[in-house]
Amino acid sequence: MAGHELDRAALPLLLTLGLGVFAGALDLGVLSPALPAMAHTFAVAPANLSWIFTIYLLGNVLSISVAAALADRYGRRPIYVGCVALFAIGSALAVAAPSYQIFLAARALQALGAGGIFPVATAAIADCIPSQRRGAALGLVAATWGLAAVMGPLLGGVLTHFFSWRWIFIGNFPLAAVVIALAIRTVPANAPRVRGPLDIGGLALLILGLWGVSAGLTTNVGGYAAAGILLLAALILWERRRPFPLLAPQLFANRNLRITYALEVLIGILEGSLFFIPSVLVIEQHMSAAGAGGIAAVGAIVFVAVIPVSGRAIDRLGPRPVLLAGAIAATTGLLIFTLGFDSLALTLLAMVIAGVGFGSLLGAPTRYIVTREAPAANRATAIGLLSQFLIFGQIAGTSLAGGMMHVAKSVHRGFFLEYAAFTVTGAVAALAILTLRAAANSKSDSVEPPTERA
Repeated sequence: MAGHELDRAALPLLLTLGLGVFAGALDLGVLSPALPAMAHTFAVAPANLSWIFTIYLLGNVLSISVAAALADRYGRRPIYVGCVALFAIGSALAVAAPSYQIFLAARALQALGAGGIFPVATAAIADCIPSQRRGAALGLVAATWGLAAVMGPLLGGVLTHFFSWRWIFIGNFPLAAVVIALAIRTVPANAPRVRGPLDIGGLALLILGLWGVSAGLTTNVGGYAAAGILLLAALILWERRRPFPLLAPQLFANRNLRITYALEVLIGILEGSLFFIPSVLVIEQHMSAAGAGGIAAVGAIVFVAVIPVSGRAIDRLGPRPVLLAGAIAATTGLLIFTLGFDSLALTLLAMVIAGVGFGSLLGAPTRYIVTREAPAANRATAIGLLSQFLIFGQIAGTSLAGGMMHVAKSVHRGFFLEYAAFTVTGAVAALAILTLRAAANSKSDSVEPPTERA
């Protein structure tokens, strides 16, 4: 088939991979409207609810590296099926969890499965789809992230309001069964490449370091944060001596890449602000879980609609103006929400403006910069690191929210401090964007902005 049209024979594979990615992505945002109900069920203070997202994100970091390495050794199909099955097992444990501790363990199992789904799906597409059609294929699969962002808060709110928050996880069983059945038929079992050995020591330092920083931010215990920072510093020294490093230190010799990776962390922190908006609306505006999920979905719809527009703007203007406009819009929206989260009108205005900002920040701009700046031999690794830094930021953002609740004297004050901190983060991101060199802002006909979120 000529051009960039997809062969019909590839559609079953793309459907299989897309459904798996959708399941993993949905479970990140679907719980947002259910947090108050879950706090009541488990008798958990609002400050401790951030661990629901932090655990999930930490598991994703671990699974991304491990699943990608295993898929190169043992083939795409068994690892993909295994990841989906582990996700379903974690969902079953979440439904039956009698305590908050067991529920967090269930979230960890879910994350270990979900985190491996997207990188294995991306690798399977690279194996099976010709390069001239690969962008369209990756775009179709990655679009399920946007669909999950729109459906997650609304679905979670409806199920929590009319049934129970536990019903959110029940829907994962038939979805996982369908994906596994399709994967056995469509996902290739071959293992076309073998990477170097997995950097187990680096992975351990990374997870323990992130855990320490997250615990420090969430509980405001400086010792945890200090230990986490020391472990992350040790990781940098460790990686410089590894023949197959987890974080590829040579990429950080490039100034624009260093700034872009730091910016991606800040974007991840800002994205963490989205996880708690429905809870704020339920508590402060006395909305139902369904209503709060619907309000959050408004921002998600704007966010998804803006992504293709921001991509076209990059072609005309370059990535830096798009990033700067996105940071300004996201900061403005968060500021409005900080000052008016007890007002429905101001909340809707904030959702629309912030949605425009997030659609610009989370589209293609940072990936465009990385594909320009990274050497061809390290390009795939560089893009993968970008995704991991985004997750690092999300972990920091959810932990920061929990920490603000701990220091506040009331829930209302805690919400104000949370979103004031997120607003300041947006302003810092705007300043970081201004430090990017002009080379990262120039347009190039030879490099097409990637459509996937690797």
